[in-house]
Amino acid sequence: MEKELKQIPIFQSDEEAENFVATADLTEYDLSAFKHTMTFKRTPVSFEYKPKTSVVNLRLPQELLNIGKARAKAQGMPFTRYIRALLEQDANRHP
Repeated sequence: MEKELKQIPIFQSDEEAENFVATADLTEYDLSAFKHTMTFKRTPVSFEYKPKTSVVNLRLPQELLNIGKARAKAQGMPFTRYIRALLEQDANRHP
């Protein structure tokens, strides 16, 4: 009989997620839904777990939009998360 795998908990911060990964036996958890995502050099500030309350509407040339969507897909993430990740990377490079 196969052992039923646990679901990964929802984390409120990067610190909680890092602590979980450092201490949990990941063989007990269902990781099948995970996809490889873009990894940036560790940055001092992370915006991933902060509320997203602002909306941006911007115009792009179609070719640039297509390239951005293709790169986001290659990284296994939605286009809007890809754009946020690029902005976060730049914000941490030039505080």
